[in-house]
Order: sequence, then structure tokens, then C-alpha cells
Amino acid sequence: MKALFIGGTGLISSACVERAIAGGWDVSLLNRGVSTKYPVPHGATLLQGDVHGNPEALQTLLSGQTFDTVVDWLAFTPDDIERDLGLFRDRTRQFIFISSASAYQKPPAHYLITEETPLENPYWDYSRNKIACENRLMREYRERRFPVTIVRPSLTYGPSQIPFCVGSWNHPYTVIDRMKKGKSVIVPGDGTSLWVVTWNADFAKGFCGLMGLEKAVGEAFHITSDEVLTWDQIYMEAGRAAGVEPDIVHIPSDLLAAHDPEMTGTLLGDKSHSAVFDNRKIKSYVPDFSATVPWSEGVRRAIAWHEADPARCVLDEEANRKWDVLLDAYRRAYPQATGSLL
Repeated sequence: MKALFIGGTGLISSACVERAIAGGWDVSLLNRGVSTKYPVPHGATLLQGDVHGNPEALQTLLSGQTFDTVVDWLAFTPDDIERDLGLFRDRTRQFIFISSASAYQKPPAHYLITEETPLENPYWDYSRNKIACENRLMREYRERRFPVTIVRPSLTYGPSQIPFCVGSWNHPYTVIDRMKKGKSVIVPGDGTSLWVVTWNADFAKGFCGLMGLEKAVGEAFHITSDEVLTWDQIYMEAGRAAGVEPDIVHIPSDLLAAHDPEMTGTLLGDKSHSAVFDNRKIKSYVPDFSATVPWSEGVRRAIAWHEADPARCVLDEEANRKWDVLLDAYRRAYPQATGSLL
């Protein structure tokens, strides 16, 4: 079986490439360069090219090649989908589009999310673009039988990522560093929103089970852990893994978004709401799928990976500055809010 991953050297995609190769797939990566954090896995073939570049060059690069499965990890807008349709209409038996669980209705009408939950997010352009991509692909499936499968990851992490609702995605050790230094960390709301975080290799189990699966064409899936935690529990467990008790400050999500509008999408459009995923559909299509790495273990692995090399513990000083300014203003406005959990 032959697969093409567009991208394939990211946090989630690299785990899927490794599992696919271990499962006997012949995997090629269409990638413009080599990632230092996630190098091309052993056994994969690199097709060096820029999917966002010259269309004629891409056609030449792919000339004569067909694939059982094509996975686009780098499509974010309807224009990206039109490009993919032009490239792969006659080149693949399955096209997997990586959407996002943030596309689900916000705020949710019901805390338990299934694949039938409406797609609607008024807060985040990223999510609305993913919805538009899904709609375009499903129209192509209905009208021309384009063999699309849609996958919606939620907050998936791995050794190089430590996920927080108020953190730095590019420099995730920043929040751990704050905890270790006794500096306050911010949790939106009152910390009781329910959330799910998923280890990348666990996600890959479900994902690779969908590759080449004919009955998955025309279907959408999310793939997450079944472990449900509050944000306070997620932060407290991260603190325990770091050997400290974190000083958590609760600040309303809308106040955070007003202070830093860049947080509007990721908070009001995603992480400030409870999100619990019903995984019965993926389990019915991939019966051996199960997420086996709990947060208590995954966060310890991620912290250990960072601390194994000081170069991985780079801090986001701009984020630190923003958080300190916000915390100072919040404490001045509410001086009675003191203690480890405000």
C-alpha cells in the first residue's frame, strides 16, 4: 500500500508516518524541507517540494505517481482544497483531510461531542476555514465521488509539546518554568471545564487504522483519548510532574480575550468550553484503537524530553510579559483574590 503525506514532519503527522511505515505502508512525504525537531522517519521517501508553490512544478513532481491514500496535513483554506482536488482527483483511492475538532459548535449545545455535532464556530477564522474545507470536499464526494475521509484531531500532544489552555505553543516549556519558579499560571474560568488531551502515538493508532479503509470514504471521525480531566487537574498534574504545586490563578475567559484578542479563537472558540468526545465511531471502524497513555504519564514524558536538552527549554519572554501584566492588573482589581487557587 502506497501513501503520500503532504507535510508529515509535524507533531501529529510524524507519529502517524512512523506507525504507517511500521504497518507496512510505503510512505512518501511531500515536504519543502527537513524539520530538525521531526526529521523524515527512517523508511519514508522525501519528495522535496512546496505544496503552496508553483502548481506546474507540483504536477511534474507527482507525474506518473498514484497512491492508495493521500493525507494533507497542510490544508487550511478552501483554496488549498481546490489545489488538492486538481492534483489528486485521479491519483488516489482515498484523500484524508485533517480538519479540527475546534470546528464543532461553539458554544456547544451538549457537552458530549459526536461526529454529528454541528460545525459552527463564530470565534475563530481557523475553525471556520476548516469547516469550509470540509463542506467543499463533501460536495465533491457527493457530486463526483471524490474519495474523501475527514479526521478532526483535538488537542494532541507529544514529547515536544506540553499543552495548556493559556500557554505558548512554540515554547511550551514556558509554563513549566513558571511553575518551577513559583510564578502564577493562568487557567480560564474557574478551572472546572472538562477537556481531553491525546498523546500523538495514541492518535496514530486510530488514524492509521483509517488509511486504506474503503468504508471510511465519505465519513468524518475524531480520534481522542477517553480520559476526561478538568483544566485544573491538567495543570495540577503537570505541576506534580515538574515537582511543584502550581500557583493557579483563575481569570474569566472573556477578560483574557479582551486583554489579548489573539486568544479569542483558542479560548472562546475552543478551550474555555467543556469538550468530551464520544469515540464510538472510530472504535467501530478501527476496533483495536485505544488511547493508552494517560496525561499523568504523557506530561512526564514531555517534560523529560524538554529537560534532556537545555536548547529545548527556550522560554517565550513575550508571553511571560503579557501574563505578568495581566496578573498584576487582575490582582490590583481584585486584591482579595489570593492563595494558590483564586
